[in-house]
Amino acid sequence: MYKTIEQQVLRNAVPPALHAEFRQHDFESLKPFCLLIFCLSFAIWVLFDLIVSYLGNQGFTYVSMVFIASLAILTIILGFVRKAAHFDVLNLLFVGVITLGMRLVIDGIPLELRPAWLILGASSVLYSVSVLPVRHWSFFAAVLITWFNLTPYRVSGVTLFDMRGSMLLCYGTFLTGLTLYTYLNLRHSKLYNFYMSKLLLEQAYVDALTEIPNRRSFMTKANKHMEQGVGDTCFLAMIDIDNFKKVNDQFGHDIGDVVLKRTAENIKASMTEFEYARLGGEEFVIYLWDVDQATAEQRVDALCRRVREDRGEYPVTISIGITQVRAQDTLSNALANADEALYQAKHDGKDRYVLWRAPA
Repeated sequence: MYKTIEQQVLRNAVPPALHAEFRQHDFESLKPFCLLIFCLSFAIWVLFDLIVSYLGNQGFTYVSMVFIASLAILTIILGFVRKAAHFDVLNLLFVGVITLGMRLVIDGIPLELRPAWLILGASSVLYSVSVLPVRHWSFFAAVLITWFNLTPYRVSGVTLFDMRGSMLLCYGTFLTGLTLYTYLNLRHSKLYNFYMSKLLLEQAYVDALTEIPNRRSFMTKANKHMEQGVGDTCFLAMIDIDNFKKVNDQFGHDIGDVVLKRTAENIKASMTEFEYARLGGEEFVIYLWDVDQATAEQRVDALCRRVREDRGEYPVTISIGITQVRAQDTLSNALANADEALYQAKHDGKDRYVLWRAPA
């Protein structure tokens, strides 16, 4: 079953809206890791700068202070960033500053060591960027900035066509290709895992036949709404299709499914601003809020009329039991009261609604 769903997901293109949702979700989940990368990169650069400045007798100048201030400011800004799109830009600024800073430090070590350290610095930056939640354009821009600032061919004595230069080119090409492959496959896998989790979650909370929310979804959302404080302006309506068993017995279950779908469509069209669901079988439920009693009764009466006047091939009617959700009620109590009112509507002749009233 899991493999079947996975194959179906992989065959489908991910909707653009889901791309944007994934990028934001990925950034929010990885933001602590992004902060860690920024802080470690900053700390390592400061350590190397101090080593080169004092052990290498280069001197600790105001230029180093400028880079320290710039990297610190960018790291602090990251703590306040909330949108993935902003991180794409901020990460490019950080890559630009730290690769220039690396160049500053590496230019202070002996000439024969510089090409190797430039390659090492570039590989560290590229690996770090490949695991960060950045978009494709931001990643490719970071690769270009990294190689522009850390290219070993600006070191005196290194040319493209000598042995050392050719070996550096081969290694740099391999490193870039490997990083690119890792980045693209990692992003692709994470995107489709996110897509699959959304699909599975949707299937868990949507009724497969009628494509409206199911009992699990309704109970979760209604309970949450009640926990937030319902006041005296909420109503719960239980709906049952009249004589549905006869429809199944006379025309077959396929026609019964058609009737269920059509009823669900009518409920969805009439109650789009409220919570509604298929509880199971031919039973549906609606949770209405911010309405007074007269409005609630008017809405369910209109739903009865809409289903009655639906000129489908197999017409049906519905009965509705409606109850006000009181402050002391639990969802189970409210459902029981609505079910009692529904029973009364069936007893009174069907194709109607009945408002539950507390016993005197």
